[in-house]
Amino acid sequence: MSRLQPLADGLWHVSVPHTFVGLHVGSRMTVVKLSSGGLLLHSPIPVDDALATELASLGDVTHIVCPNLFHHVFAGEVKARYPEALLHGPAKLAKKRKDLSFDAVLTETPHPDWGNDFELVFIEGSLLNETVFFHPASKTLIAADLIENFNECDHGFTRWYLKIGGLWKKPGWHPLLRLVYLSRSKARVSVTRILEWPIENLSLAHGDVIVGNARNQMYVGLRWLLS
Repeated sequence: MSRLQPLADGLWHVSVPHTFVGLHVGSRMTVVKLSSGGLLLHSPIPVDDALATELASLGDVTHIVCPNLFHHVFAGEVKARYPEALLHGPAKLAKKRKDLSFDAVLTETPHPDWGNDFELVFIEGSLLNETVFFHPASKTLIAADLIENFNECDHGFTRWYLKIGGLWKKPGWHPLLRLVYLSRSKARVSVTRILEWPIENLSLAHGDVIVGNARNQMYVGLRWLLS
């Protein structure tokens, strides 16, 4: 059975179990077939032989993207599997992960290989240092920690955490995590820019992808920041 799940034409996603401070939040990697022919791996997860075979059937992995300061845990092992791929990350991540050799700094300026595929926005005012990707061809936003969207969870403590934060079966961002926004006014400007895109789908790192009506659901999930 294929682990890669289709999201839109030229886009796939795959998830793995992952814990963070005891919470079972999982993690998702998004795979994009670039117009240049290669594959971009956004928010890398472990790639075993079976998944590598699936990826190879789609093309060569040419870019690995760590979209913020936290989605880098598996970057080293994925880079080791694909040594010819370019590793991208925020400038501050290169200082945080001195053991990794980054090939390019992730900014709002697309890499030449991506120029026809994405529009980018860096979220100002946040400790996450995240850059989000919009794929106009499929009207899909690719993000890591912009919002979370859990419709099911079999781990009691995590389910309690989500319910207490008002995130159970509806998209949002936990009140405890809102502390990462040191300047809500700056972040509001960035998020407003993001919401100007005609977003229909959202591939996110934690929880379920949103297919259809994603922009409106994002607005609801981010209303605490926009008001």
